Amino acid sequence: MLFFNFGPCRFIGNMIEWAPILQILGVVIATAKGKNNARIFKEHNNTMCRLFAISSEEPLSPMVAMDAMDAMREGHDGSGVGLFLRDLSGPFEDMRDAPILSGIFTKAGLRRLDEILMDIGFRTKYKISIKVPKTPPKGTPKRDIYLIRAYEYPDEWETWTQEERYLGLVETRLKLRALGEEERDMIVFSFWPDVIMIKEIGDPLSVAEYLDLDRKELFARVILAQGRQNTNYAINLYACHPFFIQGYTTMTNGENTAFIPIKEYLQSRGVAGYIGYNSDSEVFTHILHYTLTQLELGLGAYKHVITPLQNDALHDHPDGGFLKQLKQSCRRLIIDGPNCVIGCLPDHSLFMAQDRKKLRPGVVGGRPGRWAFSSEICGIDAAIPDRDKSKDFQPMHLDTAIVGPNRQEIEICSQTDPLPLQP
Repeated sequence: MLFFNFGPCRFIGNMIEWAPILQILGVVIATAKGKNNARIFKEHNNTMCRLFAISSEEPLSPMVAMDAMDAMREGHDGSGVGLFLRDLSGPFEDMRDAPILSGIFTKAGLRRLDEILMDIGFRTKYKISIKVPKTPPKGTPKRDIYLIRAYEYPDEWETWTQEERYLGLVETRLKLRALGEEERDMIVFSFWPDVIMIKEIGDPLSVAEYLDLDRKELFARVILAQGRQNTNYAINLYACHPFFIQGYTTMTNGENTAFIPIKEYLQSRGVAGYIGYNSDSEVFTHILHYTLTQLELGLGAYKHVITPLQNDALHDHPDGGFLKQLKQSCRRLIIDGPNCVIGCLPDHSLFMAQDRKKLRPGVVGGRPGRWAFSSEICGIDAAIPDRDKSKDFQPMHLDTAIVGPNRQEIEICSQTDPLPLQP
C-alpha cells in the first residue's frame, strides 16, 4: 500500500495535481491487478466520487459515459452508479410529452404499481424490457425488475394546464415512493417526460454491461453519470446522484456541512418534492429548482445563492444592492463545501460550478456539437478525443461554465458580471 504524503498543490499547465487533497482526506491506495487492471478501493469513508456529463447533437450510447467513468476509476470507489438520460432518441423521441417512470421493483411491487397507476388512469404507452443474466456482478444485488415505461396521461388530465400536470406527476412519484418505502417493493427514481434514470450498487462499467445499456432505445443527447454510492452512511439508492425534480437535475462531488439548515429551510417552503435528503448533496438540486422556479431568477443567480460574494465585492458589483438583499434573504441556502456541481436545466443546458474552496476537480471541454463536463480530463479524453485540448476550461470559484441547448460553445458566467435576472 502507498499512503499519499505530498506537499502543496503543484500546477501542471492549467491542471492541478490533486494528491495533496487525498492526503487531507486520508485516502489509502491499494493496487489490485486483474480483469480491471489497477484499481482504487475505498478504505476511508470520505473517498471522492467522480462525475461526468455530456451534451451532443447526435444521440449517444450511455456507454460513452460509462467508458469515461471507467477512465476515472482511480478517483472513485466503484461502489455504485447513477445515470440520467435526457433529450432521448429512438422510440422515446416521438413521445416527448409522455411521462416515463424509471425504477426498480419486486414482482409484487410491479403488480401494486400497475394497480395504483391504473386507478389514477395512466395507461402504458411503451416499455423497455431489461432482461439481465441470472448472476449479477459482484456487489450488485439481484433484482426482480428494472422498469422503464412511458405512459399516456389519464383522460381527466387532458384538460389540465402543463403546470397542473407536472405537479400531478410529482405528487404521483412521491406517493409511489412512500408506498414503496413502506413495503420495500418499489424504488422510483423519476416520473417525468423525456427523462430516464438508472441507479444501482456495484462497479459502474460492470453494472452497465449487466443491464445491457448499450442499446438504441437508451441513446440520448444529454447524459449525466456519477460513480459512487453514498458510503458515508447506509447505502440507499435514493442517496445516489444525480438527483432530479421537475426538470432540474444536479450531481455533486464533495461534502456539504451546512446540510441541516439548508434542508430545514427548503422543507419550510411548502414545495412538493422537497423531501428525502438521503444525501447532503440533494439540496443542490432543490436550491437550483428554488432559484429558477420560486425566485424566478436565471442560472447566473444560482452561484449567488449558494456561494454569495463577500460584502466588499458586493459593494463594487453593478447589481450589488439586489445581491445583498438576495444574500440576506437566502442566507440559509449558503453551502459550505468543498463542492463541484454539474447540473442540467429543462432546456437541456448543462453547467458546472465550484464553491469558494475549489477543492474538487472539474473541467469542461469539447467541440461544437459535443461537449463534456468531467471530474478529470481523462474522462473527456475518453469521450471526445478529437477536440482542441488547449480550449479545455476549469471553472474557478467565481465561474459557472454553461453549454446551452445549441451546443456550440462554452459560456462562462462570472459572479462579477452584471446579473441576468431572467432564465
